[in-house]
Amino acid sequence: MTTRHDTAAPPSKGGAAPGRGPGDAVSPETAKKRARLSRRWQRDLRWSPYAFVSPFFLLFAAFGLFPLLYTGWASLHTVELTAPTDMEWAGLDNFTRIFDDEFFWNAAKNTLTIGIISTVPQLLMAMGLAHILNYKLRGSTFYRVVMLAPYATSIAAASLVFVLLFGRDYGMINWFLDLIGLDKIDWQSDKWPSQIAVSSIVIWRWTGYNALIYLAAMQAIPQDLYESAALDGASRWRQFIHVTLPQLRPTILFTVVVSTIGASQLFGEPLLFDANKGASGGSQHQFQTLGLYLYEQGWVNQHLGRASAIAWTMFLILIVIGIINYVISRRLRASS
Repeated sequence: MTTRHDTAAPPSKGGAAPGRGPGDAVSPETAKKRARLSRRWQRDLRWSPYAFVSPFFLLFAAFGLFPLLYTGWASLHTVELTAPTDMEWAGLDNFTRIFDDEFFWNAAKNTLTIGIISTVPQLLMAMGLAHILNYKLRGSTFYRVVMLAPYATSIAAASLVFVLLFGRDYGMINWFLDLIGLDKIDWQSDKWPSQIAVSSIVIWRWTGYNALIYLAAMQAIPQDLYESAALDGASRWRQFIHVTLPQLRPTILFTVVVSTIGASQLFGEPLLFDANKGASGGSQHQFQTLGLYLYEQGWVNQHLGRASAIAWTMFLILIVIGIINYVISRRLRASS
């Protein structure tokens, strides 16, 4: 008796179902569905990045670009705070009036001097602190958090504390000066002492922030450079001068530019340091900055058109600073 064995067909390559090869025709409905999904995928691939970044551009257009353009338009008109919709064409009269105002040039000079007094010591101290923290220390994370704490502190709280420290009659600074036999200083009335006091607030707030930026840049320097310098007999000081500083040139330029921009916009510290709590920057305008001058013209004197002209003047100053930064950075890249 013969036995019949049923043999199964071998599976097709690629897992295709038996009886249907890869060359079989696809139905029109399936082809349309695939084409529609392909077009949707291409549109998604093309436009999704724009959708992801669109919130930033929408917020920038609403709260950055539109106020900038509107301020430029208002700077060409005579407009008061009491009637902001009533504009009278003035051309460049607001600009010529502020350039002829001695208080504008006084504020510009104060901004420059306070910027220098605060920026130079601030960056030098930040560089030194970063160099110390770049070595292995116990509790280095704690020190980094401590250095960042002043940056996270409110401007109002920091300024009020410094007002108490620099008080004429009961301030701790004058108490210490009297203890060592020196005369007391009227920190809020004299020109240079008041500017030094305001600069000390800026130095206290931003030194730790810049130190962490320098520290991050130092940790990115290859250790091979230090090892080669050590083999050549270079001390740590020479390693810092000939290895660390050349590698930090772009970072130093960045911090100088950012600090300069911050100094040109200085507002909260001198406003809160004023004993009269006004925008005049002292009784003799001895520490009035451009930011305070703008606030005084726009919200105290209620001349919005003139304040807009001051704002655009400050904006043009920042553009000049940006151009200088671009030129210097290009030369540094070309020389490296």
